[in-house]
Amino acid sequence: MSAAPLPPLPPVPGIEDDDVDFGGYNMLDLLDEDHRQLASLCERLISPGEQEKAKPQDIEDVLVATLARHLSAEEQYLYPTVKAVLPDGAPIASQEVAADAELILALQRLHVTPAADASYQAALEAVTSHVRDHNHRTGEEVFPRLREQCTDTELVRLGNRVQIARGAAPTRPHPSTPSAPPLNKLVDPAVAVVDKVRDVLTRRTTWPEDLAS
Repeated sequence: MSAAPLPPLPPVPGIEDDDVDFGGYNMLDLLDEDHRQLASLCERLISPGEQEKAKPQDIEDVLVATLARHLSAEEQYLYPTVKAVLPDGAPIASQEVAADAELILALQRLHVTPAADASYQAALEAVTSHVRDHNHRTGEEVFPRLREQCTDTELVRLGNRVQIARGAAPTRPHPSTPSAPPLNKLVDPAVAVVDKVRDVLTRRTTWPEDLAS
């Protein structure tokens, strides 16, 4: 086993982590899927195809919500794992948290800029550029190293928590909220409650599977 910061198991006398065969999704596979969805959503906004059926506002809403959830989950579970497992993990995690802060600010600008505004396209292109860089740094440079250092059991256990974290995460950018445990694990779900009430009241679309296809 590596030094991955795993969520605790319920205590069972005589049973250790290595004795348990966990079911579920690998954390890195889940985050990779997020990366593909985010890249696709950006492309659908920048270059909508003739067959596109979803409204641009709905696509933007889903992009904003998906990215907000993704960054919340990474900050809660990916970056602490990077710090704990990789020899140079601390500076890598710090770099990613700083990059996430810039991405959240870019996402906030996109979220509050009307599509008819002259600055909208620049805001969308900024988010797209940040997403592309984020996906490359984490997906191409960090994830392969974690796959080498962590066991399948560790990554599945972390994946289970990532799924929970995404479901309880904010659906809008909140630049001023904490970006590191333990505070983000407390603040993000609380902020998310308000976001989700607003989503219901405004009938906002926030999940990729709810977009018209």
